[in-house]
Amino acid sequence: MLETSARLLALLSLLQARRDWPGQTLADRLEVSPRTVRRDVDRLRDLGYPVQATRGPDGGYRLDAGSELPPLLFDDDQAVAVAVALQTATMSVEGVEEAALRALATVRQVMPARLRQRVDALQVTRVAKTGWQPSRVDTSVLLAIGQAVRAREVLRFDYAGVREMAAGTPGDRRRAEPCHVVTWGGRWYLIGYDLDRSDWRTYRVDRMTLRTPNGPRFTPRPLPAADVAAFVAERFEGHDPLPCRGEAILHAPAAAITEWTRGQAIVEVVGPDRSRVSAGSWSWTGLAAWFGMFDVEVELIGPPELRAATAALAARFTRAAGAST
Repeated sequence: MLETSARLLALLSLLQARRDWPGQTLADRLEVSPRTVRRDVDRLRDLGYPVQATRGPDGGYRLDAGSELPPLLFDDDQAVAVAVALQTATMSVEGVEEAALRALATVRQVMPARLRQRVDALQVTRVAKTGWQPSRVDTSVLLAIGQAVRAREVLRFDYAGVREMAAGTPGDRRRAEPCHVVTWGGRWYLIGYDLDRSDWRTYRVDRMTLRTPNGPRFTPRPLPAADVAAFVAERFEGHDPLPCRGEAILHAPAAAITEWTRGQAIVEVVGPDRSRVSAGSWSWTGLAAWFGMFDVEVELIGPPELRAATAALAARFTRAAGAST
C-alpha cells in the first residue's frame, strides 16, 4: 500500500509538471507497466483529479481543470514561493486577507520542518515610502475585469478622478474595450480603448466602479505601440532613459512581483502564477541578473541581447561554482 501511495504521488507530480504525457513515457518514468499506469490514473480520478486520456499514436494522459480543487502537490521551491506570495498578496489586493491567511496556515502545516523554517524566517512588514501610497483594489473587481478581458466584452463603469475621489462621488461614466491588466508603481491599471473618446486610455482600477451587465463582444484593436510594456512606458514616463530593455515571463503572481519592483518594471498579468515583466537597465548583463533575483522560473522573451547576456552570466556563475577554494 505504501508503494502504491508513493507511486500515485509521483504520478501526480509528473502530470502537474507538463500538459501531455505519453502513456509509455509515464510507465518508463515510474518503472511500471502501462497497465499499472492505467490503474493508477483510475485511482487519481476516484480521488477527484480530472485526468483525461489523450488520443494519438502513443496515447497518453493530461491533467485538466475540474469542477472542484483537489489536493495539490508542490515541490520544495513551489511550496516556498506559494507561502511568500500569500504573505505579500494582501498588500495590494483587498478581500483576500482571511483566505490568504487560511491558505498560508494550510500550506505551512504540511511543510517539512526544513521548509517551514525558511518560510518562518521571512516576516514581511509593510513600510510605505514617504509620499508614496500604493493603491489597494478589491479582488472581485480584478476578477471581473480579467473575465471581461478574456471574453472580449465591453466594460461599463464609473471612473473617479482626483476631485471625485476627494468628494467620494463615483465620477464619469465610461465605456471601454478592456485589453490588458498591468501593475505600475504599486498600482493596478486597465489598458483599454475608450469608446466615447475614441482613444486608448489607462484607468486606475481602484478608481473604477463597475456597472453590470457588460457590453457587447468586440474585436481587439492593435495597441498603438510595439507591445504593452512600450505603451505603458510611453504613457507614464514619456520616454525610456535606460538603453537596455527586455521582457521575460516570471513564474510568480503579478502581485508578488510588483511588491518588489516599485515602479522599476512593467508587470502584466498572464495567469494566476505567471507574469510578463518588462524592465530596463544600463547593461544587458545587469538586466539578466535583475530577472534572476526573483528566485523563480524565468522564460526569456527577448531581445537577443538579453538572451546572450543571460547565457554569458550563467556560464560565468557555473565556472565560479566549480572553482576550487
